Amino acid sequence: MTTEVTGAGSTGSPHPGQAPDQRSRGGRRGKAEQVGRTRELSTGFIVSRIAVLGIVAALLIYALPPLIQTEAWTALAVVGVVTALVAYLYLTPRHIPAKYLVPGTIFLFAFAIVPIVLTFVTAFTNFGDGHRGTKAEAIRAIETSSVTQVPGSPEYYLTIAERDGEMVFLLVDPATKAVQAGTADGLSPVDGAEVSLTGKVLSAAGYTLVPTAQAAERDAEISAFSVPTAGGAVKATGLSRAFEGKADKSYDAACDCVTSPSGGRWVADEVEGYFVDSEGRHLDQGWKVDVGFANFTRALTDPTISGHFLNVLVWNFVFAISAVATTFALGMIVALALHSPRVRGTKFYRIVLILPYAMPGFAMLLIWRDMFNTDFGLISKLFGVHDWLGTPTTARLGLIVINLWMGFPYMFLVITGALQAVPRELTDAARIDGASAWAGFRRVTLPLVLVALTPLLISSFGFNFNNFNNIKLVTNGGPYAIDNSTVGATDLLISYTYRVAGFDSGVADFGFAAAISVFIFAIVATVSTVAFWRSRAQEEVYS
Repeated sequence: MTTEVTGAGSTGSPHPGQAPDQRSRGGRRGKAEQVGRTRELSTGFIVSRIAVLGIVAALLIYALPPLIQTEAWTALAVVGVVTALVAYLYLTPRHIPAKYLVPGTIFLFAFAIVPIVLTFVTAFTNFGDGHRGTKAEAIRAIETSSVTQVPGSPEYYLTIAERDGEMVFLLVDPATKAVQAGTADGLSPVDGAEVSLTGKVLSAAGYTLVPTAQAAERDAEISAFSVPTAGGAVKATGLSRAFEGKADKSYDAACDCVTSPSGGRWVADEVEGYFVDSEGRHLDQGWKVDVGFANFTRALTDPTISGHFLNVLVWNFVFAISAVATTFALGMIVALALHSPRVRGTKFYRIVLILPYAMPGFAMLLIWRDMFNTDFGLISKLFGVHDWLGTPTTARLGLIVINLWMGFPYMFLVITGALQAVPRELTDAARIDGASAWAGFRRVTLPLVLVALTPLLISSFGFNFNNFNNIKLVTNGGPYAIDNSTVGATDLLISYTYRVAGFDSGVADFGFAAAISVFIFAIVATVSTVAFWRSRAQEEVYS
């Protein structure tokens, strides 16, 4: 007699009230369905694990070489720990919730928390052009930049090359034809290189030769590049020759100063991060040091900055609030119009209305700028205003109009979605109670939409508060007063910071820019916190 197994964990004993054939067929069907589900889940898990672990492994391989090369051991340790954590999570069947939470958490830290922390840290330093590296790097830059050719100094045939994206001097000794590679770290021999009779390197394993035409375009970079040596550095003279010269300035550790044969002496100032002479003049190259609250103090006390800060801040709030209010109002009007069941062809209208949102904003801003052009701008001719961007009032109005055109499709989309969630029973009940269309909208529809969209409105305010692209590409902060080229009538805090911190002039002060960014962060965070508190009160009323 044969006993049939009716399911996982069954003892084969019959269940009361069930025929043997039914029990047998039901057991086989249940087991088949369970096996099918298990096989399907296993296949999905395997595919997802392979995909996730493959991406993680690729990112790890991509990140390791530069981190090791720059000796960024802390970052390397973080990458290793995160990689090990992700590998563990996706190789084990346990911790299902973590599999969904960890990716988002990693991106949150990488693109939000880490930049904020770095901005705060940078705000307390003098990091910027002339203060980008360590003191040792500054000393090396000072010595190599002061190299001059002296009689009898070695000369080389020069070939410009690249390795791992970095410039390399391939140097050929005229006498021995030996080839050396010169990098920012020094000289190293190159084996197996093919050299022509004129001393030009034709090929070298691991190096990409730069064609002469491209090298000519990089003449300034080649002239500034130097290869440190024991007695000085190797510098280029043109595109085909180089020499090993002597440094005119050298560092003396005994006095912690830089000296020159002519008697010059520059002592290290650890507070400012410069080598300074007896008259207070410093060498161009410095190093990064902590400056405490100096950047914040400068932002609050420097008349060229604090004198215009309030005016810029007021216009910044006006622009951000106007941008949110106008885009929300127009988006609401259009969404309500297309939400009516009496309107036909709503799909076509919706596609047309979101076109501004689908177009590249960078290009659209440039087109709008040309439409406001003084000589041939379409809008200038249409309204008869020939200098639309030349006066503060019209320039500000133009920016709000441009932002309205670019921003209302987004509001239209999110409001359309929010209207779908408003129960028609509520609007019907309001109409039955005798409420007018406006009263029903103001008392029922609008509060429910605001509860759903308040977080998006807050994020829109934060975005427009720092809407650098609109200002930079359309007005560049202008128009400017004749006696003041520091601040323009349409400058936001972000564009004002960009100019004051020296980014326009090519001498960037990242520490100072970070300090003002902290002020901006505090303002936006305060406004957002208050708005979220009020939205929570709305939720309690309308939930």
